[in-house]
Amino acid sequence: MKLLLPLLICFAVMPVFAQKPALSIAAKSFLLTDFQTGQVLASQNAHERVEPASLTKLMTAYVVFTALKQERIALDQNIHVSEQAWRMIGSRMFIEPNKTVTVEELIRGMIVQSGNDACIALAEAIAGSEEIFAHMMNKEAARLGMKNTHFTNTTGLPDPNHYSTAHDLTLLATAIIRDFPEYYLLYSIKEFTYNDITQTNRNRLLWLDPHVDGMKTGWTKAAGYCLVTSAVRDKRRLVSVVMGAESANSRSMESQRLLNYGFQFYDTLHLYKKDEVLTTIQLWKGAKNMLKAGFDRDVYFTLPKGQADQLKATMEYKQPLIAPVNVGQEVGTVKFKLNDRTIETYPLVSLENVETANIFGRTWDGVKLLLN
Repeated sequence: MKLLLPLLICFAVMPVFAQKPALSIAAKSFLLTDFQTGQVLASQNAHERVEPASLTKLMTAYVVFTALKQERIALDQNIHVSEQAWRMIGSRMFIEPNKTVTVEELIRGMIVQSGNDACIALAEAIAGSEEIFAHMMNKEAARLGMKNTHFTNTTGLPDPNHYSTAHDLTLLATAIIRDFPEYYLLYSIKEFTYNDITQTNRNRLLWLDPHVDGMKTGWTKAAGYCLVTSAVRDKRRLVSVVMGAESANSRSMESQRLLNYGFQFYDTLHLYKKDEVLTTIQLWKGAKNMLKAGFDRDVYFTLPKGQADQLKATMEYKQPLIAPVNVGQEVGTVKFKLNDRTIETYPLVSLENVETANIFGRTWDGVKLLLN
């Protein structure tokens, strides 16, 4: 059975754009997504394998945050600095050998100062060695669906078998914001002082755009200038990834252009709430004749501004629906179409438990089903 559903959409009146302007970004690859819906708003070569440089440290951080959540380490825990950590090349927070440093200081050094030495110290504290820690990073990458990513180290130093994509790094950035909001706040810190040395965050957008609250820069000669950024305007968050820009200034400006594009030309709409009664469905041989049904999640869509009235929803469910029915049991589907093209399908689920009727109720419904 099919039913056309009314869409209860609340949004500000915006100008209608018949056509979005063409977007050209000076980078090897890029991707812009809406955090809430995961909708891709703009992209180029998003699945092309590239060298991630220090964006690698997003996964290093994810594994560290997981260890903190599982209480395998603690923020105030003192960590011994090894000779290997102290001798790390590249950007550093300047930890010293045979001196202790706390996990929290190392995390800030890794995120704000992009310290390679901090990454090694954290990896050794959690896994015993960087090699084992890299294996943990790859395991998490697989779990998050990062299919074109492989890590051989914690820092992003060049290696032929160390690679990722703009798409995969978007999945990772989104996971950090979603899974560890308490630690994501660290990505907005503009400077950090350790060992009497103050270093500023290389993400220039933290100074240029008040809506930007993270995330991470990267650079190697082969990778070029890279930047993962996230920003919030009017309670709406976007995530951008720019890979292979020509300069530090360019990666900032191109990321800013991506974010402005997404905020200006798209809206994110909250159509239905989780567990909200969407419809009632005829139920047979049950203690109740009608079953409340809805979604098991909040339903959001990101659409070009001015096209919300083109979104249509059609509900389909099988009849006869026979009791018993449990909460969360799929009883149908809802298809969403934009301009007559199906863009998403969600399961329609039962919002209540309904047991079978007594023998008289079951018999009577059986007769009615035969007659129908």
